[in-house]
Amino acid sequence: MMKSYFQGVLFSSALLSSNDGRLFDQLFELFKELLMMTGGSVDEAVQWLHELDRQYHLSRPDYGLADFLRDLEARGFITRSGPDQQLAPSSKMDADIRRSAFEDLFGKILRSGSGRHNTKKEGQGFDLSESARPYAFGDRFTDIQSADTLRNALIAQGIDDFSFTEKDLVIRDQIDQSLCSTVLMIDISHSMILYGEDRITPAKKVALALAQMIRQIYPKDSLDIIVFGDDAWAVELKDLPYLQVGPYHTNTIAGLELAYQLLLKRRGSNKNIMMITDGKPTCMKRGKEYYKNAFGLDRQIVNRTISAGKKCNKHGINITTFMVASDPYLISFVEEFSDKVHGKAFYTNLEGLGKQIFINYENNRKKKK
Repeated sequence: MMKSYFQGVLFSSALLSSNDGRLFDQLFELFKELLMMTGGSVDEAVQWLHELDRQYHLSRPDYGLADFLRDLEARGFITRSGPDQQLAPSSKMDADIRRSAFEDLFGKILRSGSGRHNTKKEGQGFDLSESARPYAFGDRFTDIQSADTLRNALIAQGIDDFSFTEKDLVIRDQIDQSLCSTVLMIDISHSMILYGEDRITPAKKVALALAQMIRQIYPKDSLDIIVFGDDAWAVELKDLPYLQVGPYHTNTIAGLELAYQLLLKRRGSNKNIMMITDGKPTCMKRGKEYYKNAFGLDRQIVNRTISAGKKCNKHGINITTFMVASDPYLISFVEEFSDKVHGKAFYTNLEGLGKQIFINYENNRKKKK
């Protein structure tokens, strides 16, 4: 029996159209979405694909869904495993989902020129900053940019009376690509799929895009991904696309404590927690027992959460919270929490989450002098 995953989920007309001849590619994009929503179950994703085909007539007489599935297996995107030879996503599928998430969320931003943001501090990984400035006494002559200096001299003196002056010299500072260690915390409490809105899939896509960006652009940086419901645990990259919410409350304390432990093991001093959540904290552990209260702001839970955040801040770990809901209790909590732990908070809709995460990550790579 198929689960009702798609309440409040809208597929774009491009995904549900098969008129331009690229039928495999279109079905493949849709199938990847379905895989993420069904927790990586190929069988359930196929059932939903059949249902969508029945409603929107995706396939053609000369290319049906059976042909599509044969092509998926032939191209290595799904494999058979176990004694019953059950179909499952392959590592090739996992990598393609990551690349798609990166391109969809961050590709346009990178192409628009947002670029890298670096720090004016000596260290490993030197590069040249994009901002030029006039020469000042004490600057190294090796940092003088000949092309910009020559352009200034030509503009000021002209070709007939060409000469250099100190005013023509242009310096481009050398900067440090600072090592950045990040923990991305994802709320998997039940509310992330309630109220007719799927919040967990956009959160997963952001995590996948961030992981791919670090692999491609900042390979020396580290990224740990953890989820938190009643408890908190780390998630391997291969399992991230198929992550699902559970019947959980929101134990933000457990997430912060695990993030703190992971970041203590990382090198460097630039350490950050980015938390995606749609609800206030409603759970904590007392010894081996869980204490839960979903009504209002429970001061015991809130105070423990703030204490966990302060511990992170005391050890130089920056915390940024991304609210993907506008619940008044959530806003009240996040405002108090961010103030007490000297963190940052952003309210963002699901469409803007990727851009906010990208900007925050780039800004986190800046160290103050």
